[in-house]
Amino acid sequence: MLGRARLDEEATRPDIGIRKARTEPAMSYQLIEFSLEAGVATIAFNRPERRNAMSDEMRAEFAAALETVARDKAIKALVLTGRGHAFCAGGDISGMKRRLEAPQGEVAFNGWSRQQGVHHVQSLLLGLPKPTIAAVNGAAAGLGADTALACDFVMATERSKFTWSYIKRGLIPDGGGLYFLPRRVGLARAKELIFSGRIVEADEALALGIVDRKVAAAELLPAAQAWAAELAQGSPTALALSKKILNETFEHSAHDIFNLGSQAQAICYTSAEHRDAVTAFLAQSSAKE
Repeated sequence: MLGRARLDEEATRPDIGIRKARTEPAMSYQLIEFSLEAGVATIAFNRPERRNAMSDEMRAEFAAALETVARDKAIKALVLTGRGHAFCAGGDISGMKRRLEAPQGEVAFNGWSRQQGVHHVQSLLLGLPKPTIAAVNGAAAGLGADTALACDFVMATERSKFTWSYIKRGLIPDGGGLYFLPRRVGLARAKELIFSGRIVEADEALALGIVDRKVAAAELLPAAQAWAAELAQGSPTALALSKKILNETFEHSAHDIFNLGSQAQAICYTSAEHRDAVTAFLAQSSAKE
């Protein structure tokens, strides 16, 4: 099967009159789909026969696509979803099997090396200087649940389910769940979800704050793309700097945030978006006088 980067027909957004989506030509993908329409990139995990479990190969493609999103100034926001009935079922079980079969003296280092790859991708997603939305179309388990929470916002449908099921494999959350989940639901609830590994259905996920918006399944991708386009209307400079500081807010004092904000505001003062906005505002005010 040839790699492809396209937007499925279901993702078309006629409400804003977009012509055929512009796709990213630099790399041919086999295990994800990548498309760009009206400044909103969509990445879809594309291993539906494996419930989009994250293999090393898919992770490499995902990382390359995230680097493209970060680099390309024409891309203003990202929507992340899955093909088929699952968002992402977590790590590929075949990788776990290979780990068990490796010589005992290599297990620890192989595991450490894999962790570096996982954390690199999760850091790319978390630090992306643009709005990101996880459109969770089905099950998000283990690493899949962590990946959804690495996005700025999470949208779900009645079919969505979340589980931090690492405990059932004798593991801890390694994709950021130990960091993201307490920030979403509080420490005690995060402990309960991680210790039990239980399934959280969509309505409970919405009530707990794991999910930000719930829509009908047929509306998920268009709704996520429309929301991403809305979020991307502001200054890219101000948005990127605000996101960077917000992501670090819980680790700093108010004094630290004031200092970071002062530095960021100085950059905003010199941006073209600020200059254009102020000039337009002053011209409008003058016209009213």
